[in-house]
Amino acid sequence: MKTLKLIAICFLTTAYSFANISSTEKDALIALYNSTSGDQWNTRWNLNTDIDTWYGVTVENNVVVEINLPFNNLQGELPKEIGSLSNLKKINLGFNKISGVIPSSISNLKELTSLELFMNAFEGTIPSELGSLKKLESLKLYSNKLSGNIPDSIMELSNLKELLLGSNFLTGTIPTDIYALSKLQKLSLMDNKLEGEIPVEIAQLTDLEELLLSSNNLTGDLPIEFMSLTKLSTVMVSDNNLNEEYISVSGRTPPGIMEISPTSTAVLDIEKE
Repeated sequence: MKTLKLIAICFLTTAYSFANISSTEKDALIALYNSTSGDQWNTRWNLNTDIDTWYGVTVENNVVVEINLPFNNLQGELPKEIGSLSNLKKINLGFNKISGVIPSSISNLKELTSLELFMNAFEGTIPSELGSLKKLESLKLYSNKLSGNIPDSIMELSNLKELLLGSNFLTGTIPTDIYALSKLQKLSLMDNKLEGEIPVEIAQLTDLEELLLSSNNLTGDLPIEFMSLTKLSTVMVSDNNLNEEYISVSGRTPPGIMEISPTSTAVLDIEKE
């Protein structure tokens, strides 16, 4: 009888530990664990313990709001069930070995402010559905194997402050609607296969601090309108097919962009004040 009571207590305790988290969210986390070879993670989850004790998972008010698993040897694919974690605000899966496509179900995460999938092996195109994540402030997809055009829908993310898509295989042109990202501070499209001219509309991004466009197939000139970007401290446009070769500039108080004499691709470091 005592044994039966003990078993009953253990069962109720286990059930209670998951009671505050919906079965939908729990199932989505388990799907992530299984599809990315959780048994091979550097720090694994004990699926028999309370979810808020799982490494890299943050729970607030009985819902999952963050997943932070960088450098954790995730390998496999990101499951479509990730879209069931509708209360997520931040995802960081950087520096892993995740492959396959970015599931379009991520578009269900309407509360998401930060999506960091950099330094993995994602392939295919950037889902146009990401344009529905209106609260997104940081989108970091650099150093993957993504191809195709930059979706026009990304230009609808009016709260975006960081758009880092460098070191992929993106083609096409830089969307002229980029001016709509009025809060953008960092833009990196370097090391892709982009072509066409650098849009003059970038000059409307008055909060821009970093502009990294080097190592593409861009043509034309650096727009003179960029002189108005008073917060711009880092500019890299070398290794393109521009009419002139510009030095790369980094520092808090760099010289005016149009004062940079065309020269080699050497980096000019300006001492920060």
